[in-house]
Amino acid sequence: MNQTGFACAVCFRWNNKLSQQMFSRGPFSCAKDDMIHCLRWTVFLWVVNSIPFTSGMTVNERIDHTCPPMKLEEKWPTNVNIHREFTGFDLAQKFLLRKGTVTDNRLLLRLGSKPLFKPTESVFPNGLSHEYSIIAMFRLRKTTKKDRWFVLQIFDKGGDTQVSLIVDGAKKTVEFLAQGFLKNSLLYVFKNRDLHALFDRQFHKLGVSVESNAVSVYLDCTLIERQVTAERSGMNVSGRTFITTRVENGRPVDIELQEILIFCDARIADLDRCCDSPGVTCEPVVTHNPTAAPLVTGYLHRMLSMPAQLPSDRCHCPALKGDQGLPGLAGHSGQKGDKGDMIRATARMIGIHTNEQLMICLLRTNGL
Repeated sequence: MNQTGFACAVCFRWNNKLSQQMFSRGPFSCAKDDMIHCLRWTVFLWVVNSIPFTSGMTVNERIDHTCPPMKLEEKWPTNVNIHREFTGFDLAQKFLLRKGTVTDNRLLLRLGSKPLFKPTESVFPNGLSHEYSIIAMFRLRKTTKKDRWFVLQIFDKGGDTQVSLIVDGAKKTVEFLAQGFLKNSLLYVFKNRDLHALFDRQFHKLGVSVESNAVSVYLDCTLIERQVTAERSGMNVSGRTFITTRVENGRPVDIELQEILIFCDARIADLDRCCDSPGVTCEPVVTHNPTAAPLVTGYLHRMLSMPAQLPSDRCHCPALKGDQGLPGLAGHSGQKGDKGDMIRATARMIGIHTNEQLMICLLRTNGL
């Protein structure tokens, strides 16, 4: 039985009782009081039945979150200056990329010669959050610095691109493409000259922050450009996902890849401090609350359970009398006032303030 039906049943029972009481005790003796009780019970039972339903929605939203926790190196909490659990996807682990050689104290990943793709549902089982950050650390080779290739590309079942991040070496640009609500393509091209450093055959960190209404590109943890975007559609997991593939033939691009991550938080690309870059030193973050923030209901429960703080609980500092200060400068002489009434001035001095009191005093003085 739903909440409305349950409340109606309660009212029906109360109405039966009400009719009996009306015949036994008079038609108007208790009708008003019983009706008030009926309404109060109806509201109370509706609220009681609604609370578990609402709480269940909140818990389910947390449980069904699209992003799992990530196991990252110890550098990442220092990189982003926060201590908490990261959620997202390590695409190197998802695509089972093997570790290769060590270059410049960097452990590189082997891309191989076969196309790197997997069913999207195996990479993002519950889809991808609407806001996220893409972080990729790599170095281009001499033979590939002018290639046009996908850092990430996600197709739907029909073969249409839902999300893609493209690096174009010939034009020295970065492109982000998403799918709109009408299945239309939303393309945003970043042409800032500061992106040219990405193609100098050195290691660089490319970061992309995807928000609900904007996309920002970062190079080595520095904001390069930000563009406002239109509304994007949700992601369908029935297609395929590719990484580090050439646009022309779908084969792996010849780059030295260190990591490729997707964080389910658009702020990570902005908070990243590139502490793992050569010559960069970041102080470790000291915090007393390493756990994730609880639900709002948790804060509300704590706030309600805390006693109200009275003004007497606050710290009071006693006032100490200081030394007497130096005498001030003499003020200017005031303006001369109007000529006063001698009689009225004398009357005020003896406590007479109204005309009636003054008249009575004058009459008594004259013996009248």
